[in-house]
Amino acid sequence: MRIDLHTHSTASDGTDTPAELVLGAAAAGLDVVALTDHDTVGGYEEAKRALGGCSSGLTLVTGAELSCRLTIPPSDGASGTGASGTSEDGAAGVSLHMLAYLFDPDEPELARERELVRDDRVPRARAMVDKLRELGVPVTWEQVARIAGDGAVGRPHVATALVELGVVDSVSDAFTPQWLANGGRAYAEKHELDPFDAIRLVKAAGGVTVFAHPLALKRGLCVPESAIAELAAAGLDGIEVDHMDHDEPTRKRLRGLAAELGLLTTGSSDYHGSRKTCRLGEYTTDPEIYGEIVRRATGASPVPGGAG
Repeated sequence: MRIDLHTHSTASDGTDTPAELVLGAAAAGLDVVALTDHDTVGGYEEAKRALGGCSSGLTLVTGAELSCRLTIPPSDGASGTGASGTSEDGAAGVSLHMLAYLFDPDEPELARERELVRDDRVPRARAMVDKLRELGVPVTWEQVARIAGDGAVGRPHVATALVELGVVDSVSDAFTPQWLANGGRAYAEKHELDPFDAIRLVKAAGGVTVFAHPLALKRGLCVPESAIAELAAAGLDGIEVDHMDHDEPTRKRLRGLAAELGLLTTGSSDYHGSRKTCRLGEYTTDPEIYGEIVRRATGASPVPGGAG
């Protein structure tokens, strides 16, 4: 089985519609694909309709990638540029993403938190545009809004604007301290869940949680292993290991950490359509791990092809 558990559509910051993503996953020979748009379940119904007419045997896993912010005491030390802000007592704040699978999308408390994050996306994107203009970049809000379309606006849309203007060569090149990386010159904060609350809320909604690309250093993200251990103790189910932003030594380190902490390990493309270079199914999850995720979930079930 070929299983990709991290993809994005135009419901957030991907360039494929949910239907195009499902058809692309089938064409890529995937057996399972998870739709994990940022802080929204808005692509579910379109994806399910497309799956209903899909004869390839593809299975859809519903999910989301939740925006979180972890406060790390100064004694622990947040590595890299992931410390996008500090409190009065010197604690560092690190933005991170939590993949949530097969939760009940109608559970009210989790739905309310997702809405709070989405509502803050437009003011945050406008703030990044303002910072870029102060840095001499002729980007406009109208340009970013056009790129985002009906999706939940986010940093990749601002990054795409920088590509259009010739400021950077690719979206990935915009995610540096010079521009949009956590703590970067044009970075702006938004409402984010505490990851411990995210785990609690997803569990209450019957879902399963996986820490997305936890050591993506080039994004300015490096969470101390002690913090990952605390998240595991709070009920975190797994960590994403095989990802384009993790080199082989990092993957080996994460597998060892997962074994110590009893965490599941996943692999996935983090597909964003043409916005990034990764392909559907570029990295995959072991079928036994996928089976365990499904076993643990009580909020929703995978949707088989032809069931729409």
